[in-house]
Amino acid sequence: MISPLPPAAVFIIGALLVPLVRGNLRRVLMLALPFLAFINLVYLPMGDSWTASFLGQELVLARVDRLSLVFGYIFILIGLITTIYALHVEETLQNVAGLLYTGSALGVVFAGDFFSFFIFWELLTVFCVQLIWARRTRASMGAGYRYLLFHAAGGLILLAGIVLHVQHTGSIAFGLMGLNGPGSFLIFLGFGINCAWPLLHTWLSDAYPEATITGTVFLSAFTTKAAIYALARAYPGTEALIYIGAAMAGFPIFFAVIENDLRRVLAYSLINQVGFMVVGIGIGTQLAINGAVAHAFNDILFKGLLFMTMGAVMYRTGKINATDLGGLYRTMPLTCIFCIVGAASISAFPLFSGFVSKSMVMDAAGQGHMRWIWFVLLFASAGVFHHAGIKIPYFAFFSHDSGLRPKEAPPHMLVAMGMAAFLCIFIGTFPQYLYSILPYQPVGYEPYTVPHVVSQLQILFFSALAFALLLLSGIYPAEIRCVNLDADWFYRKAGRFFYGFMDICFNRLNRICDQWLAKSLTGAINWFFRNAPARLSTWLLMPFYRLGGAGAEKSRHFAQSIQDAFNNGAIPIGLSAAVSGLFLLLLFYFK
Repeated sequence: MISPLPPAAVFIIGALLVPLVRGNLRRVLMLALPFLAFINLVYLPMGDSWTASFLGQELVLARVDRLSLVFGYIFILIGLITTIYALHVEETLQNVAGLLYTGSALGVVFAGDFFSFFIFWELLTVFCVQLIWARRTRASMGAGYRYLLFHAAGGLILLAGIVLHVQHTGSIAFGLMGLNGPGSFLIFLGFGINCAWPLLHTWLSDAYPEATITGTVFLSAFTTKAAIYALARAYPGTEALIYIGAAMAGFPIFFAVIENDLRRVLAYSLINQVGFMVVGIGIGTQLAINGAVAHAFNDILFKGLLFMTMGAVMYRTGKINATDLGGLYRTMPLTCIFCIVGAASISAFPLFSGFVSKSMVMDAAGQGHMRWIWFVLLFASAGVFHHAGIKIPYFAFFSHDSGLRPKEAPPHMLVAMGMAAFLCIFIGTFPQYLYSILPYQPVGYEPYTVPHVVSQLQILFFSALAFALLLLSGIYPAEIRCVNLDADWFYRKAGRFFYGFMDICFNRLNRICDQWLAKSLTGAINWFFRNAPARLSTWLLMPFYRLGGAGAEKSRHFAQSIQDAFNNGAIPIGLSAAVSGLFLLLLFYFK
């Protein structure tokens, strides 16, 4: 029997084979990889495997436990769904980058040491940015470059933290850490950048809407969820995460309400949902960690579904702004239904997946008597229904009639969306199957209690009522073509000021040095050494000639005669060398 490979290896090896085949054979290979990866994962033993010694440390490429398994399952599952969704893509770059991106995410989840973890963590950035640049527009090139700068800085911070941590502990093992030193703080910040913490989040809302149609679905699944896994592994119970997550859950709502680009609305909504997970990790109880992991699992499905529906709309119409869409339910009814399923799931409607996971985090906050955190999460729950649960399907498929009559999404896109929608309903209806694979067993949580169902329906009802009243009264922010300023405005302005200051200070100094050293001094040296022997001979012999009583006019004639003699070759080369040597001897003697 063949031994199982490290989970990342199946996708990485398969991605390297993709450029070698074409047409239907390529599609078959890409579809086979998630199945092979799942079979390989099932046969991997619990504990550490694929270990190797490196510089006196142990590398672990396959650490299998309940926490890594649940992320491994969902990463492989969304890899399959997204591959089906992207079957129309013929471009090799996108196909290979998507598979390598999936493999890198699996590498992060199953790495048992910081060295392997960091390699796969950086590969996430490398392959992710390819999916942004693959769109080949000016906006995507700029967004990809800014994404790369953000994550390069985050990678350097993470690397510095790892070096300090290893120096302090003497071990590269990746596990429970907590905030207990400079290294752990830097690692904490490095994870936070990929997690899109407040003020560090703009790479997400900037880059995700500019990626390719299929690339955005990949992006929504892996980078932030890999960061959630890392935080759950290393920093459970860290109190700072409670307040960071609460801020993440709250502030994106205000941006999403006024945003016109529907994929950017979903990007802000993604930050909002990740905030619930961060709060759960910060609380650190078994219920909270289970809730955070379950919500990450569900978010990958329903957020991927929403991005797929908007991608299908964009694929058929070429438009994604709310002002340009509307009335598409007439010709894209299945896509509309799938969008509503995703909207109901993210809004935590009963019988949909978000209901059975988001409530776990809120209940954990309630059990911990975190009153204000619970209210913030309650506000965030109402807000996400407002902008993602209602705004996305309403403005894309209903609202005004845009006059667009596109075809329904291609069959493979409908299959992928149908799979995600089915899982959203199945998990929401039978949550025990998801609960059975969570890290802490037994889960012992029952979402379908009368108080919970009634209270959630009240929140949803009044949120929908508020949306309708605001819309009918004209108070709801109008969908207009505009650019909304985010936190990156401040450091973009600060960056321009910094570069301007550096230009005034250092570039001016550089120009002065260039003028005096690179031009004036080198010009003088060049003039001198253009006929150095003649000039040295003149300077050395002239004092003796003057002592003989020669006047100024005769001295000039004498100097010119020496110059002419050198130019005409009348003075031997040896004399020139002797004079030059004498000059150098005097120079070193009087140094």
